[in-house]
Amino acid sequence: MRTTLLCLIGAALAAAQTPVEAARQWRQAHEHAIIGEFIELLSIPNVARDLPNMRRNAALIGRILAKRGVTTRLLEAAGGPPAVYGELKTPGAVRTTFFYVHYDGQPVEPSQWAGGDPFRPTLRDAPLEADGKTIPLPPPAKPFDPEWRLYARSTGDDKAPIIALMAALDALRAARIPLRNNLMFFFDGEEEAGSPHLEEILRRNRELLRADTWLFCDGPVHQNRSQQVVFGSRGVTSLNITVYGPRRELHSGHYGNWSPNPAMMLAQLVGSMKDADGRVLIRDFHLGVEPLGETEKRALAEAPNFDRELMRELWLSRTEGDGRRLDELINLPALNVRGLASAGVGAQSRNVIPATATASIDIRLVKGIDHRTAARRVIDHVRAQGYFVTGSEPDQATRMAHPRVARVVVAEGYNAFRTSMDLEVSRRVIRAVESARGPVVRLPTFGGSLPVVPFVEILGATPIFVPIANHDNNQHGHNENIRLRNLWDAIETMAALLALE
Repeated sequence: MRTTLLCLIGAALAAAQTPVEAARQWRQAHEHAIIGEFIELLSIPNVARDLPNMRRNAALIGRILAKRGVTTRLLEAAGGPPAVYGELKTPGAVRTTFFYVHYDGQPVEPSQWAGGDPFRPTLRDAPLEADGKTIPLPPPAKPFDPEWRLYARSTGDDKAPIIALMAALDALRAARIPLRNNLMFFFDGEEEAGSPHLEEILRRNRELLRADTWLFCDGPVHQNRSQQVVFGSRGVTSLNITVYGPRRELHSGHYGNWSPNPAMMLAQLVGSMKDADGRVLIRDFHLGVEPLGETEKRALAEAPNFDRELMRELWLSRTEGDGRRLDELINLPALNVRGLASAGVGAQSRNVIPATATASIDIRLVKGIDHRTAARRVIDHVRAQGYFVTGSEPDQATRMAHPRVARVVVAEGYNAFRTSMDLEVSRRVIRAVESARGPVVRLPTFGGSLPVVPFVEILGATPIFVPIANHDNNQHGHNENIRLRNLWDAIETMAALLALE
């Protein structure tokens, strides 16, 4: 009888803890185990086209989930890496919450990484830009400094939320805090590759994947380090534009001033797309943008203005956008040149007229503009500059028939989406996150792009975004990293969301 009473008292005391308190206490006692599991996951290469290693990632994630009692399975489509599905049913639950994370990362160029290996996680005592030095893991009895950084591909984008979710689940279990919802997990294996197999996976598993709420845990917190809750994401499409000069490279002394130079032609073509102040000059580029509602406008007005501090951090003396804030400009479509290539530069430069020049362009979309329409507007602009546009490699007859030829290859894109901030589920998520992090920044649209629309159109999902990485994590670049304080905070945030009422 006494034993039973003590157990009941212990359970009551444990239940008196908030999810956030439980997560903090658990993390403080298990930092080394959390980091150890994270390092194991980060050590497996995770470029989507590397299917053998992607299956190794999926297998490890499955074991990580199963260790917490989560029932798992792989959701497959031929030719792509699997999505890892997990479910944790709660008796009597009337709601289901799905957590979306992707476990693939951007391609890597090892020579550009400090240390030369993007998949050998390295702890540093500060950011590399602040002369951070490599340090060993602390001994088991010593905690990690929250300002230390862990460097490896996908530390911030996007394996950290997997680890945060699992640590939060451990904490709730240890504190005997009851779960109120059915919890489901969807870990995407090719988000960074554009998720070409996602729609097939969703359609095949439509009933399995239905939920009241979809929480997308990808991307960074606000630039001032405040937690943000975001209700939409930009869409994206991309184009590769190649222009042509002579059939082969020519000696620049023998043929300069005579043969057209495709590198110069491309520079002029790309330069015609935006003016010196960054205004897009492509006809109808902004046509169709769906305006923000009053709640969204109010949230933007209340968001912190961190632009000046961000300019100092990035060494920028000016910005584009006619003086408008970054948070406001994210709600407009953007045209970006993500790469230019022609002949060679530096030690690889030669005195030649190049044969071709290529620009890779991405367009970030907002709600109201279809990705196919956006791509077509760029192609129409190229034509308006006097180019004959083809989708295939031009032959001799084509190149000799037209003074300017451009091959334009459009990658498959996807559209933007925005959830209303006025929904009850939106308010519930805000309350849960604020219970962990205090007042949060609420934004209508996320700067990054996620394949959200298929979840909406196929599953009827209501997506809301709760990002956790540090804003300076070198996302998509070399030397990607996570600030440990962001990981610790994420565990508390995920605990609040796992226990969502």
